[in-house]
Amino acid sequence: MKFRKVLGAAVGAVGTTALVNRVLQSRADGFEPLLPGDQRTYRWRGFDVAYTEAGDPDDPDLVLLHGINAAASSHEFHTVFEQLAEEYHVLAPDLPGYGHSDRPPLLYSASLLTTFVRDFLEDEAEDATVVASSLTASYAALAARDVDVDELVLVCPTDSSMGNRNVWVRSLLRSPVVGQALFNLVVSKASIRHFHDDHGYYDVANLSDEIVDYEWQSGHQQGARFAPASFLSGFLDPEGDLGDVLADLDVPTTLVWGEDADITPLSDGRDLANRADATLVVFGDSLLLPHVEHPHEFVDVVQGRTAEIRVENEG
Repeated sequence: MKFRKVLGAAVGAVGTTALVNRVLQSRADGFEPLLPGDQRTYRWRGFDVAYTEAGDPDDPDLVLLHGINAAASSHEFHTVFEQLAEEYHVLAPDLPGYGHSDRPPLLYSASLLTTFVRDFLEDEAEDATVVASSLTASYAALAARDVDVDELVLVCPTDSSMGNRNVWVRSLLRSPVVGQALFNLVVSKASIRHFHDDHGYYDVANLSDEIVDYEWQSGHQQGARFAPASFLSGFLDPEGDLGDVLADLDVPTTLVWGEDADITPLSDGRDLANRADATLVVFGDSLLLPHVEHPHEFVDVVQGRTAEIRVENEG
C-alpha cells in the first residue's frame, strides 16, 4: 500500500510538472523580433537562422554576434543597433538554438557555432567589422582564421564559461519534464533579473521590463533549453586558447571591457590585450554589458572614435 501511495504521488508530481511546463510555454506566444529592421532568414545546414538587417547595403558590413546565456539573442544589441545602422550595413543573427532561429534538439557544441559564424560571415557579409560578445567572441576569432574580416570588436571575450564539461548536467537539462522544469526556473523573470543584477548590469535600473519580458518569452519557446543545456554543462567552450588565436590573426582587434566585470575581470582583458597586441578600451561603471549601458560611447569605439574613452593599450 505504501509503495502504491509513493508511486501515485510521484506520477502526480510528474504530471503536475508537465502541466506547468505546458502552461508556461503557452504563455510565450506572440514572440516578435525586438530589433527594428528587415527580418531575414539564412538557410544553414537544415536550420532556418533568423537575422535582422538594417542600413544601406552600400555601406560597410557590420555583423553583430550576441553572447551566450540561457535567454540570449540578437536583442542584446537593442541600444546600439539603430545608431550603428546610420553608418553601416548591419546584420544581427540569432545563433542556431537561440532567439527566432530554429531550436532543434541537437547536442550543440562550440564547433557547430564556430562553423555557423564562419559560414554566415562568408555567405552574408564581405570584409565585415565583427562585433562579438563574451563566449561568441571566441567563435568569431576562430572564424576569422578562415574568412576575411576587416576588424574584430570583442566585448568581454572569453574562451571559458562553465568549467569542465559535464554530460550528466547536459542530459538532465535536456530531459523532457524535469529538465524543462529546471530550465523554466533558470529563465524565470526573477532569475533573469538576478543574473543581470549580479553579473550583467552595473546599474540594474538600466534593465527595462521590456527586456526582461523579451528574455522570458525567448526562454519559453519550444526547444529553448537545448542550446543552453550545452552551455550550462560546458560544451560550448571552444578547444582553442583565445589569446593564441588572436595573436595568430592579422586582423585589427579591439577589446571592450567593463571595468567592474567579475566573471571576466579586467585583469583578463589586460593580459589578453598584451598577448594579442590588441587595443583595450575600458568602460567605467560597467560589468559584462558596456555596449548596453553606454551605447553612444560604444558606437564611438566601433566607429574608431575613442578620444573621450579610456584606452589602456593601443595595440
